[in-house]
Amino acid sequence: MEKDIAYRLILASASPARRGLLSAAGIEADVMVSGVDESTVEAADADALCLALARMKARTIAAQLNADPGVVVLGCDSVLAFEGDIFGKPANAEEATARWKRMRGRAGVLHTGHHVTSLVTGKQAEAVGTTTVHFADISDAEIAAYVASGEPLHVAGSFTLDGRGSAFVERIEGDPGNVIGLSLPLLRNLLAEMGVPYIALWNK
Repeated sequence: MEKDIAYRLILASASPARRGLLSAAGIEADVMVSGVDESTVEAADADALCLALARMKARTIAAQLNADPGVVVLGCDSVLAFEGDIFGKPANAEEATARWKRMRGRAGVLHTGHHVTSLVTGKQAEAVGTTTVHFADISDAEIAAYVASGEPLHVAGSFTLDGRGSAFVERIEGDPGNVIGLSLPLLRNLLAEMGVPYIALWNK
């Protein structure tokens, strides 16, 4: 790390959960929403899809910024792999309800793609975090109430681990932050690949 560089993280995501994870960890990221059309990206599996979307978000924002040696752009995207299907955000309440009737009492794998890029050096690093999620066998009434709350309509897989949906997840295998939308240990490793110490992003 060059001591005269003031590092700054730009989060290419509208997710308040991701920003909240960073803030709680001592990193106040600037948020810039990429506005990319996620429907244009196709991939054969969940790993490839979430990583392609994360890469697209980060590169779209990086292309809009002036060169700054301290700026690092982070793009993330999450999808749930469940019994051969890939679940992003549900299109509507009916889709969220149908998903939950399939997922209850079963398990899926939440994949979050992470892509970081440096504006000046051009260095890039990326990886996918995976966490297995075991869902509770909840009732039709619980599903209806949860969907009516609106929460599952705005998140990949139609559930969250940091809101009302947390009661419907019995256990996980892996990093809980990855399920919420951002794995901090993985981010630390990616930054290290680029020569940026994670602690350099902490609030001064």
